[in-house]
Amino acid sequence: MFGKPRPLETEEEMYDVAVRALMRRAHSVHEMKQKLERRSDNKLLVQVVMARLKENGMIDDARYAKQFTRQRTEGRKQGKLRVARDLRARGVPDRHIDAALKESAKQNDESAMVRQRIERKLRSYRGEIDEKKMASIYSSLLRAGFSADVVRGELKALTKEEVPDAEVETE
Repeated sequence: MFGKPRPLETEEEMYDVAVRALMRRAHSVHEMKQKLERRSDNKLLVQVVMARLKENGMIDDARYAKQFTRQRTEGRKQGKLRVARDLRARGVPDRHIDAALKESAKQNDESAMVRQRIERKLRSYRGEIDEKKMASIYSSLLRAGFSADVVRGELKALTKEEVPDAEVETE
């Protein structure tokens, strides 16, 4: 349906394409470089435009990682493992990923997010919560990027609340 976009030949054309792409959504340095390299065979021109974007503060991996992490943890309620994997796939260096995740960990409680997701899942289930449903919840939380230890701990705490033990703990 769409043909291949015409190759870009001047710095201005390439810069305009980059700015329009950044207006649609934020891009990592790696993503933008790939996008520009697909549109031009001139590697030097790509480097010049990338340097200009960085100089103007339009593209910055550290800021991108923080924004992406905040959006994914607060908006989509995803865990740090998933966010880190997605950022690596977008070519963001590990130092920026680690810094963004540390900053996010100060503001968001992973256990609370896991609890919220479990409670939301349990509301959607009808009938008893059997092992198959628990396994489904567990695997969906792992896919969402939460650590297995946190997920297990929250599921264990939840099942103890729902099924009271015969013994009563005294402290």
